[in-house]
Amino acid sequence: MTLSACGRAIGGIVAASLLSGCIAAAAVPVVAAGGVVKSRQDSQKRKQRRAPQPQPARPLNVQVPEGNWQVTQLKELPAPTGAPGQPPVAALPTSAGAVPVPPGMQYLYGSGEAAALSVQAYQALWSYVRNRALDRKTGGNVWSVVLAPEGTLAAPKFTSCEKKPLAVVLDIDETALLNLGYEASDAQRQGAYDEQRWERWEQTGADRVAAVPGAVDALQAARREGVTVIFNSNRLAANAAQTEAAIDGAGLGPAEHGKTLWLRGDDGTTSSAKDARRWQIADRYCVIALVGDQLGDFSDLFNAKELGPAMRRNAATETMVAPLWGAGWFMLPNPVYGSGLKGSFDEVFPADKRWSDPAEEKR
Repeated sequence: MTLSACGRAIGGIVAASLLSGCIAAAAVPVVAAGGVVKSRQDSQKRKQRRAPQPQPARPLNVQVPEGNWQVTQLKELPAPTGAPGQPPVAALPTSAGAVPVPPGMQYLYGSGEAAALSVQAYQALWSYVRNRALDRKTGGNVWSVVLAPEGTLAAPKFTSCEKKPLAVVLDIDETALLNLGYEASDAQRQGAYDEQRWERWEQTGADRVAAVPGAVDALQAARREGVTVIFNSNRLAANAAQTEAAIDGAGLGPAEHGKTLWLRGDDGTTSSAKDARRWQIADRYCVIALVGDQLGDFSDLFNAKELGPAMRRNAATETMVAPLWGAGWFMLPNPVYGSGLKGSFDEVFPADKRWSDPAEEKR
């Protein structure tokens, strides 16, 4: 079933998506070229690597760690224990010894792949925001992407825009900021998550963070187009000054608590749910984009207790909100922590997709 069969066109453009579970017709405020289409995975032959072509030597801008270094005349590396008559190869100094880094942290904080995904998300965000800002300037229609209180994932309804100023609303931690200091410390300890420890991080770690790749340029560009950038985080309102300093210090600001910075407690509750804050923001602004690393950064409906991992995954991809991904809703990678890291073996791997190695079955 196509989305055009489930909902009506807005502005004459409808995202053509193969979606199931369409309960009621709903207008989806997206302009998606081609929409979200489920595709089969096609097997591809590996391409043979071409032999690298020799390149002229040129100076590299490499920062060398401080320490005592010995320059040798080695033409090749010696054996691991050091060849007789050859000076040993100096080892790079390390600050934390041989502490193993959890795979999720290796990926998110250390890999070029995660950095590329983040840049990709923020590039897409900027392209979308720029087009919506142009729509507003030329008198075109602009729609909010905040689900209204009466909306559902299967039959979404959205808050009104009218003539409200445009805004982008985004999460902070692992969406705009990478908490390098906290996670480096966490990688060297054992034990469950400690909320008091995180609160101490909020209070003292403002200069131990880094901007997510791509975020600074995208947010600055949005502001130049007259779009307000608003942060909506579950950091504590009591630590607002330190959070402002972390955002500003990473080049992502300005952020002002009560105006462009919303924190846990600002809606009069102690809940980590974000819908109430989103609705208050939407009362003042036409929110044209949401950015996060957890589904709860887009709607609390994704975190309903009755949704197990499989149903939650289906809710994100097989309902009427699916076309919003990349067209109003923008997700950042986070394999380190959060609501996405759950599910038993049977919940993660469907029984009808199991495989057994024929060679092992013969044993």
